[in-house]
Amino acid sequence: MRKVLLSLAAATAMATPALANEARFEGRGGVYWTPGDTQGTAGVAAGYDFDLGSSAFAGAEVSADKILESGTRVAFGFTGRAGVKASPADKLFVAAGYTTKPCSLCEDAVHAGAGYEHAFGSNLYGKVEYRHFFTSNGAPDSNAVAAGIGIKF
Repeated sequence: MRKVLLSLAAATAMATPALANEARFEGRGGVYWTPGDTQGTAGVAAGYDFDLGSSAFAGAEVSADKILESGTRVAFGFTGRAGVKASPADKLFVAAGYTTKPCSLCEDAVHAGAGYEHAFGSNLYGKVEYRHFFTSNGAPDSNAVAAGIGIKF
């Protein structure tokens, strides 16, 4: 009986498609700009993606990014993202969320953007993402482009 159960378990495991539900952590750097001003940025992000079938996914991310200029502080982001798996190694996604203010005189913002992620093997990935920050109270909107490298687990 044990052999039958082990055989059934092995057959079931082999017939079940691999799920890509995965946690991730990344370091990133990029450029942040408003009309008339451009600054470098550095940050980290952690997230989790859920499979939505074989070719789509959705996920959540928290991030901490700093504009590399004195007088700024770390801005925390809370982002949702959804996209398609263009290939086993490639993801295209759109993202939207909320970001705290990056300086004492700045405004917090709602952000929206898009990105591309490429897997280098089973655990390492690279990512490029654009975000547009919609600010309020008459403050100018801003933009950021960041590239990062991360680990999936």
